[in-house]
Amino acid sequence: MSKRYLFTSESVTEGHPDKVCDQISDAILDAILTGDPKARVACECSVSTGLVLVSGEITTNIYVDVPEIVRQKIADIGYEGERSGGFDAHSCAVLTAINKQSPDIASGVSKALEARGQSKDEIDEIGAGDQGMMFGYACNETPELMPMPISIAHRIARRLAEVRKSGALKYLRPDGKSQVTIEYEEEKPVRVDSIVISTQHDPEIAGITDNDKLQAKIAEDLKAYVIMPVFQDIAVKPDDTTRYLINPSGRFVVGGPQGDCGLTGRKIIVDTYGGYARHGGGAFSGKDPTKVDRSAAYAARHMAKNIVAAGLAERCEVQIAYAIGVARPVSVHVTTFGTGKLTDDEITEIAKKIFDLRPAAIIKNFDLCNLPKARKGKFYQEVAAYGHFGRNDLDLPWEKLDRVDELKQSLSKVAHAK
Repeated sequence: MSKRYLFTSESVTEGHPDKVCDQISDAILDAILTGDPKARVACECSVSTGLVLVSGEITTNIYVDVPEIVRQKIADIGYEGERSGGFDAHSCAVLTAINKQSPDIASGVSKALEARGQSKDEIDEIGAGDQGMMFGYACNETPELMPMPISIAHRIARRLAEVRKSGALKYLRPDGKSQVTIEYEEEKPVRVDSIVISTQHDPEIAGITDNDKLQAKIAEDLKAYVIMPVFQDIAVKPDDTTRYLINPSGRFVVGGPQGDCGLTGRKIIVDTYGGYARHGGGAFSGKDPTKVDRSAAYAARHMAKNIVAAGLAERCEVQIAYAIGVARPVSVHVTTFGTGKLTDDEITEIAKKIFDLRPAAIIKNFDLCNLPKARKGKFYQEVAAYGHFGRNDLDLPWEKLDRVDELKQSLSKVAHAK
């Protein structure tokens, strides 16, 4: 990369059609795991005008009322009543097409290759739910150790929902997007170049019907109530040269599933690092923890965050890869982009000794199957919007800095040996 460059990331609100689907899929997952922690769930959702389609493969010993879960989640997001914009929780059609998990997949997950090979380690019992590679990332650009563009974009999107639900800006509707461009110099963020917000709104505000005046009010309100509050603990703040593009299309009244169709898993870059790190391609929502697309991505973030917090590197990316039905990863690699206190190979070997990346170990360490019940039926749906990482507003096990001391001790030992 050049010494000076711009980088942009986006986020979306919980009312965005794709995010509606992610939250529905994870609300169903929460309900099932609350009653059956050993259930296997792969739940997809699609929404369009007046329609919700839930499909997938689910194996469980309990019954959940899928249509009721769907309607409740849509209502929680804000699509109900006369301000629903045409997509209403209580009048939309809910269709289901659900089968059991394939027995071929189930056999490999329930009895891993290592366990079939007479392994006596119970952690070897569960094999990876699929092949694939997952990435985790952390850097020291923000308090939550996330890249600055996606961190600020998430904060703005979440703030849009907060002021809407609190009534501070009650004319806002659920659908919206944020986009933040940060200027970097020598790989460090130095300036907020531009902030873009597109937010759904009522057709008139406080009697204002002229669109130019209406959009001017929205822009003024968003700067005061949404944008500036999110920079309180961020060192780099907007300046006189920062560009603000608020509803650049000129009007945003029709939105949500009424304005566009949505699909589970279509916002994987929003869910992770805003494009600042690589992505293995697998989505999170609607998948139980045996699916390493989800659980191993959480483990990779946990590893990367602890490495950065321990001072081993300023930036860290972790790749993990699996074979379906096999417990142990086929590869683990740590990259620090030249910021490591040790070589990448040395940090990789240290991390492999400290972090157990077998699916059953990840599930056990993070208690992933029991968290929905422990959090009163709501856990995965809470991370289905506004990002799965860097969420200081939620108590997430993969965000804990609980391996920092071990990593620091290992760093000292290697440094002393040299």
